[in-house]
Amino acid sequence: MRFFLRRVGFYLITLWAAVTINFVIPRIMPGDPVSALIAKNQGRISTDAAASLRTLFGLDQESTLWDQYVDYWRLLLSGDLGISFTYFPTPVSEVIAQALPWTVGLVGIATLLSFTIGTLVGAGIGWRRGTWADSLLPISTFFSAVPYFWLALIAISIFSVTLGWFPASGSYDRNLVPELSWEFIGSVIYYGTLPAITIVIASVAGWMLGMRNMMVTVSSEDYVTVAHAKGLSERKVLWGYAARNSILPQISSFALSLGFIVGGTLVMEIVFSYQGIGYFLFTAVAAKDYPLMQGIFLVITIAVLVANIAADFAYGVLDPRTRQEG
Repeated sequence: MRFFLRRVGFYLITLWAAVTINFVIPRIMPGDPVSALIAKNQGRISTDAAASLRTLFGLDQESTLWDQYVDYWRLLLSGDLGISFTYFPTPVSEVIAQALPWTVGLVGIATLLSFTIGTLVGAGIGWRRGTWADSLLPISTFFSAVPYFWLALIAISIFSVTLGWFPASGSYDRNLVPELSWEFIGSVIYYGTLPAITIVIASVAGWMLGMRNMMVTVSSEDYVTVAHAKGLSERKVLWGYAARNSILPQISSFALSLGFIVGGTLVMEIVFSYQGIGYFLFTAVAAKDYPLMQGIFLVITIAVLVANIAADFAYGVLDPRTRQEG
């Protein structure tokens, strides 16, 4: 119990530090977001409204940085993430709520596929090392070493432009109305297939290599040798003993990767013009949209911290040695 309480306390301090940094960084960036907002909405917003807008967005020059910090925490605890500059007057929470399902759906499924494929293939390669299956590692490592934007552009060139199998950009057919219908769901799957494939190809090598190395280490342990000596089937030894113990680091890494799913794959969403969190973060940075940047960073931070807590708890349950007092 003390182990879990210490971890929760540590993550609460980490959350406070992350929120504080999240508040400070946008305010030390060069540029005036209010002036950019007025310039973007010429004719709709008068220059006389600049002072009112600064007060509305918590950027009043008469207020100190500490006052802005206190107001930021007060609004944050009440669930108010502010109003987006870029999509004025839409609240930040609505912008994030619209983008989050797209990122979690696409990147989440792609991460789950790459983890499953990489772990299973890595376990087989590590168990039967020295066979033709070892050739899969350098091939997959080559694709993971290629810069992602280059891999995505090659995929678009081949499968979208040349073969015409998949669309080059977007998240669904714009002629359709978003609704829970098979036509719309099919369109979402169709548009998301190529981005998902590129994510799997780019990330599967890491899961394969990690699992393979752990299998090589575990296969020489005494309990594996004893299992063989008992006459257990090779399949039982592989999945019941070797793979079961080798997968512990994989589970920890997978839990951490789940936290970063919320952040999306920024380059992927830009290349494919996919309307996820990463794409909105890119537009927010370009427009000096403080509230949207802070809201997205906050969601990503909380997701990563929750994933870390889940990883710590899962590891503590699966491996009791980690709970021992130092």
